[in-house]
Amino acid sequence: MTAIAGKGLARRRLLAIAAGAPAVLAAGRAGAAAMGRVEERQFADSAVLGKDVRYSVYLPPDYDISKRAYPLIYMLHGGESGTDTDWFRFGRLNVLLDRLIGDGRFPAAIVVSPNGQRDEANRNNTYYMNDADGAFRWEDMFFQDFMPRIEERYRVIGGREGRAIAGLSMGGYGALAYSMRHPRTFIGAAALSAAFRTDQQIVTMDQPGYDRRYGKAWGLGLQGEARLNNLYRDYSVLDMVDRLPPENIKGTPFHIDCGAEDRFFDGNAILHQKLRDMGVPHGFMIRPGLHNWDYWRSGSEGALLFLGRLFQQ
Repeated sequence: MTAIAGKGLARRRLLAIAAGAPAVLAAGRAGAAAMGRVEERQFADSAVLGKDVRYSVYLPPDYDISKRAYPLIYMLHGGESGTDTDWFRFGRLNVLLDRLIGDGRFPAAIVVSPNGQRDEANRNNTYYMNDADGAFRWEDMFFQDFMPRIEERYRVIGGREGRAIAGLSMGGYGALAYSMRHPRTFIGAAALSAAFRTDQQIVTMDQPGYDRRYGKAWGLGLQGEARLNNLYRDYSVLDMVDRLPPENIKGTPFHIDCGAEDRFFDGNAILHQKLRDMGVPHGFMIRPGLHNWDYWRSGSEGALLFLGRLFQQ
């Protein structure tokens, strides 16, 4: 099982490494920036899921008056009751984008957040994975249906150089997992409080919590080490780093930001250590904070600036 020895000591050492790195705050500047717009839309009848899929899209201020193509960021929301509007409703990402674009610190870009819920009841999270029985294949839908339709509908640069992925919590996990499972697809991946667990944490999860989050993907009702099956290994970010070809991991720059008091800190710290040992360049930020919107709002600017630098290389 994956474990991190001396949890408290390791946490203090990592905090010491991060000391002096300023917390990035999405604080506004005097004066109003030109405003982009957020639209709530859907594309009809996904061939993979057999249903409509909602999404929210941010279009930059000059989208309607320009004929140029734009870089594109897929922004994945969190689990539990999370949905496609969260990044703009709670995260105020559109306000931050307007400011950064207006200040010339971030290239005008399109940001799309798909709805990662299974259905309106949302009793079982998708975690952006395919179900074990193949009945609901969210990952396949995203790559086979959603991405092609979005990139046909909007004026995007297209290809890896113009496409990035980011997310928070469940979406942070999705951003990391997709960049590793689908190499050469994204120019970069940014994860805030990525929600992935160590083997020991999976084994000891309470049954309702396990079934709600992972049961559909790895098997409902599994207990203890029976949860650590091949399906789990296929989707575990920590296992991917060890198992996948090194070029899958080294081909995409990562920005990883997790609060020191976050319940997912251990998994993020282990991932950082694995990437460091492999010699994979990546950003790893630790700041005081919990698993909540205060933390994600304060970390959004750093994530966007990281992706913006990649677009402008």
